[in-house]
Amino acid sequence: MKLTEIYDIYLKNPVICHDTRKIIPGSIYWAIRGERFDGNTFTGKAFEAGATYAVVDNADYEINDHCVLVEDTLKTLQDLANHHRRELGIKVIAIAGSNGKTTTKELMSRVLNEKIKTFATPGNFNNHIGLPLSILQLTKEYKIAILELGANHKGENAFLCNIAEPDMGIVTNIGKDHLEGFGGIEGVEKANMELFDYLKIHKGTAFVNMDDERIRKNMGDLKTLTYGFENDVDITGEFVSKFPTLTVKINDNINQTEYVIESHLFGSVNLYNILAAAAAGSYFNVDPWQIKNAIESYIPENNRSQIIKRDTNTYILDAYNANPSSMLPAIKDFASYPASDKVLILGDMFELGEDSEMEHERMLDLIEYAQFDVVALAGKAFYQFKDKYPAEFFEDTASLKKWFTEQDFEETVFYLKGSRGMALEKILD
Repeated sequence: MKLTEIYDIYLKNPVICHDTRKIIPGSIYWAIRGERFDGNTFTGKAFEAGATYAVVDNADYEINDHCVLVEDTLKTLQDLANHHRRELGIKVIAIAGSNGKTTTKELMSRVLNEKIKTFATPGNFNNHIGLPLSILQLTKEYKIAILELGANHKGENAFLCNIAEPDMGIVTNIGKDHLEGFGGIEGVEKANMELFDYLKIHKGTAFVNMDDERIRKNMGDLKTLTYGFENDVDITGEFVSKFPTLTVKINDNINQTEYVIESHLFGSVNLYNILAAAAAGSYFNVDPWQIKNAIESYIPENNRSQIIKRDTNTYILDAYNANPSSMLPAIKDFASYPASDKVLILGDMFELGEDSEMEHERMLDLIEYAQFDVVALAGKAFYQFKDKYPAEFFEDTASLKKWFTEQDFEETVFYLKGSRGMALEKILD
């Protein structure tokens, strides 16, 4: 069946499900092959759950005339998403970078929605499957789409750009994430600059963090709107206060305006996420008071800079993910936090390859210098140093949780950060 024919079916049934446990009646079931499963084998269950059509790539599972047989379901999904993006013809902003992509997406979408109907990637639907599914949620009511690009190896951002075809983009920062897949910091830089490469070829516009040297040197002849601490950029920011959450002053040097934002975000690195959202607002002529209100209304959740109060204790839960570039400034910020009793809880940083041992020890050196009241560390990468540094060491999160539940903390502030696989939020269950 031709792609245009599949698109006609999609337009009449504009909901796509690839998990039979989450089938919505009237949807299209898309049979995706995974490492441990073959989605084709669940086609019958999809129809039983209420799917109207099923797209399969194994003729053995073409079980009725509402099955659409294609050569490769994943490629067809990606091609369909690209076709839909072109048919809608809306503005697309792509977000890449090592840290802060999701927070930047959330802030930016809130700012732009003050003036323009804006779509944003739901959750973490940002990879070779999630991005197409995100695009296929777009309808004609949206005028802008903010799409997060999630990559962990070279060439992936370029591939995702060819699906999303962004008009604008932002690389939040270049840091030490997915070093194992990218092959070092230079690989991280090259992979993230695939977005800029696409924008250069297609005459797009970039929002540029001028305080990141690796990003700045790759600007080339891009059309840009710049932000950072420096006075020679379009949007500048400065700290008014950092605790308990960030209050920052924004200077819009294009429109000659300034305003103060009292955010619900913890951590100095979030200034750049705020600046990126302010830059997008300025570009699309959102009024400063609307930018201010939109950012101030954002309350973090889903383990990202999330602040939880229980009894007399305060928990800063920043445990959605971690890498050296995000963990190091977070430790420094928490060391300066004005509280008499502070407990630092960290989990391993994953996907660091041969740099793992060095980067974990680097964090331990900083922790020892900062002198927290209590330090608890979970994971094998940290555990190997248990005889070298003064801290509570645990091989896994379960062991850490057991210890944690036996303690009797009062009027204490906690900071929790670790890679997603550590699931440090479980200790608060």
